[in-house]
Amino acid sequence: MSTSPGHPALARRLGVLDATVIGVGSMVGAGVFVAFAPAAGFAGPWLPLALLLAAVVAWCNATSTAQLAAVHPASGGAYVYANRQLGPWPGFVAGWGFVTGKTASAAAMALTFGLYAAELTGADDAGARLLAVGAVLALTAVNLGGVTRTARLTKLLVAPVLVVLLALVVLLFAGTGPGAGGAGSGASGSGGASAGNDGAAWTGAVWDGTGWGVLPAAGTLFFAFAGYARVATMGEEVRDPARTIPRAVLGALAFTLLLYGLLGLGLLRFLGVDRLAASTAPLLAVVREAGWAAGPATAGAVVVTAAAALATLGALLALVAGISRTALAMSRERDLPGPLGAVSEKHRVPWAAELAVAGLVVVLVLAGDVRTVIGFSSFGVLVYYALANLSALTLEQRPGWAPRAVNGLGLLGCLVLAFTLPWQSVLTMLGVFAVGLTGRALVLARRR
Repeated sequence: MSTSPGHPALARRLGVLDATVIGVGSMVGAGVFVAFAPAAGFAGPWLPLALLLAAVVAWCNATSTAQLAAVHPASGGAYVYANRQLGPWPGFVAGWGFVTGKTASAAAMALTFGLYAAELTGADDAGARLLAVGAVLALTAVNLGGVTRTARLTKLLVAPVLVVLLALVVLLFAGTGPGAGGAGSGASGSGGASAGNDGAAWTGAVWDGTGWGVLPAAGTLFFAFAGYARVATMGEEVRDPARTIPRAVLGALAFTLLLYGLLGLGLLRFLGVDRLAASTAPLLAVVREAGWAAGPATAGAVVVTAAAALATLGALLALVAGISRTALAMSRERDLPGPLGAVSEKHRVPWAAELAVAGLVVVLVLAGDVRTVIGFSSFGVLVYYALANLSALTLEQRPGWAPRAVNGLGLLGCLVLAFTLPWQSVLTMLGVFAVGLTGRALVLARRR
């Protein structure tokens, strides 16, 4: 997995703050605006337990990723780690799961941005898709300008989103909604944006009155956490990676865990289980229940809608960068076409992989139905992190904050959450893995 000779190295420009911001920006994206509702549909009042379970698995994954990234500071994340610690076939499974699952997820985030932007501009469905395509192309242009531009724009996108989310946390605990004993009438968050949210993919998920729904709910919420280790996929561009990557990964996750915990508890308190589960845009529902918005054009709804649009842009920016770095690593090992390994001389970024990822995302956005992407993406990423945990288990030297028990718990948690997701998501992604593995086997046979 060398970067030389023949593999131009990327430039190390990211410090702790920039890397942490990229991690936070990767997580606080479309997931936080849509994942709580379908999760409540599965878990009912057990939603906090599902959030805690997703957080524990995410923390174990982050710990394993941090220790691996410090040992193997190269672009590619778990694809590189599994290749070096477990062998080429597990490495391919990790990389293939990440690239395919996250490319679909990027398309969903782009389309979510387009729908929220259409809510603000009054555009129709075709206009929403064009806005989504424009966002993909604009963010790809930023990424092609160098990783420091990516970090700088992420800061600009994340800051107002965090301000809005923190204001909503205050409203959730200080205000009175139907779930907190109030009499609010109104809405469940309907509107142009909500109609297109990924939560719609989970229609029919109804709490069965038991605690069994905690597992699929935790798998669903994992979609909102995915992104904490994005900086690890960019490990070749981090200064002092042994120090920077663990701090950035764990710091970004800790901040986001606190924010999500407050939002989850607040949504249950304010809306109640039934209203939360029925809403495809729960944060818009909160604004309307609080009386801040009598319609989609009022200030409260506009602010939340704009925040959702910015959040999806921030996550999409970091996501496209992460996918391209994994594609770069896979091309270096000939698991993807070699031309994807091209690195620009001026900005030291994987321009060919960036453009290829952008092209695939645009095709998926225009093709249409990516609403099932939450489960699809969650399964692929959970398999990816399962292999990261397994790779970390094989490390002989490890810091005191990363015992093997954490790696083992992360491995078990990933597999349990992955295979308790809705069966349609599981079967779809297993089919994608089968296609990738078959293709790799045929390519290797031709090389002999």
